[in-house]
Amino acid sequence: MEQRAPACLGEYEKLQIRMSTPRVVIDNGGCSDATRLMIERAGKDGFLLLEAVQVLTDLNLSIKKAYISSDGRWFMDVFHVTDFNGHKLTDDAILGSIEQSLVAVHYGGVKNTAEGLTALELTGSDRVGLLSEVFAVLFDHKCNIVDAKVWTHNGRVASLIYLTHEAYGSPVEHTEKMSAVEAMLRNILHGDNTDIATVKTCVSLDVMNTDRRLHQLMFDDKDFNRKPIIKVFDDNLLVVSVKNYLEKDYSVVNIHCKDRNKLLFDIVCTLTDMKYVVFHATVNTSQDRAHLEFFIRHMDGSPIHSETEKQRVIICLQAAIKRRASQGLRLEMITPDRKGLLAEVMRIFRENSLNVTMAEVSTSKGTAHNTFYITDSHGNIPDSAVVESVRQRVGSSSLNVKEAPLIVSKKEDESEVSGGAMLWSFGSIVRRNLFKLVKSCS
Repeated sequence: MEQRAPACLGEYEKLQIRMSTPRVVIDNGGCSDATRLMIERAGKDGFLLLEAVQVLTDLNLSIKKAYISSDGRWFMDVFHVTDFNGHKLTDDAILGSIEQSLVAVHYGGVKNTAEGLTALELTGSDRVGLLSEVFAVLFDHKCNIVDAKVWTHNGRVASLIYLTHEAYGSPVEHTEKMSAVEAMLRNILHGDNTDIATVKTCVSLDVMNTDRRLHQLMFDDKDFNRKPIIKVFDDNLLVVSVKNYLEKDYSVVNIHCKDRNKLLFDIVCTLTDMKYVVFHATVNTSQDRAHLEFFIRHMDGSPIHSETEKQRVIICLQAAIKRRASQGLRLEMITPDRKGLLAEVMRIFRENSLNVTMAEVSTSKGTAHNTFYITDSHGNIPDSAVVESVRQRVGSSSLNVKEAPLIVSKKEDESEVSGGAMLWSFGSIVRRNLFKLVKSCS
């Protein structure tokens, strides 16, 4: 797909842009169960990989396989993708949107969905009833919540809440009123934690990708160094190992875990924020398992230097994967939006000792579309009678149980996931990647 360079640029700059504009090829015939996307582009670092993965993630596509290869200047990536339900992509409008978005991101032309909203960033100590208090403060100060995402991990919470003024529908300016709101929220987020420095609030009109920002907030909060108060993740299903392949000055990261949507994005996002560049990678999924391998270097071209750094990479990647893992019982609420809706629902959750481990809130054309993952105060699945009572109070027709958590019945074969063994040599992975670029999937 061809994209025009801005007219204000010189001929040399225009030539550079044309040479570096991604070439996108969409193949729907070579693979029986997925649509294959091939992306070729020039670039000086691995940030372009994150951009490509972010585009696919934002379009709600599931990446079933991926082959990434780069010499540091030219990138060639292949993704096998499906829609959210696991089907090939057949809608021409969606296929065209993929191509347009992959090219547009090169020019920084991707639309900011938070335009016209005020972003409120929160980081602090997690506890039962926290969101009830946060949303109550915002409601009392006439802040209308348009969209929000909340993640919790290891006793910490990070949230990005998009607001408008309740009366005017315009962005909420950073006035004395908002300063007072921030001060109240800091006290709420502080909880029993004696270190007030671990609590952060920020009001902004300039916002990046929401999920990327949440990863950064939790990474900066060092959630990876904290011990979980409530264990909701089976560590036997997640193995991360790091080895150095000194002959080629690469560090090799192997990950074996349960497959889920946005997994590759979470990993690449964290590697990027840790200032590593991905030169080669392979992603394979089978049923509900994912196997990923990354050949990485520092931005200066050097591999990981020490055992301490290896361990830090391991715990940071484990944290990135666990943050988004489904924790608890999934509830979905679709109902006409109204003032104070979230404050009321969160109050009912709190009164029934339900803890929200993850939340996603959105509004569209006067309708609220909200998803909550809940546990009881001990991190267990809530009693069905309690859930039904909450549904009756909120409205049984608008709040529904959509997904029961999966129960792990057996452990992965130790010989299959034992950390440390490098899956492929450097030479074989390059040959494998290049071969896969032109070979139809089986």
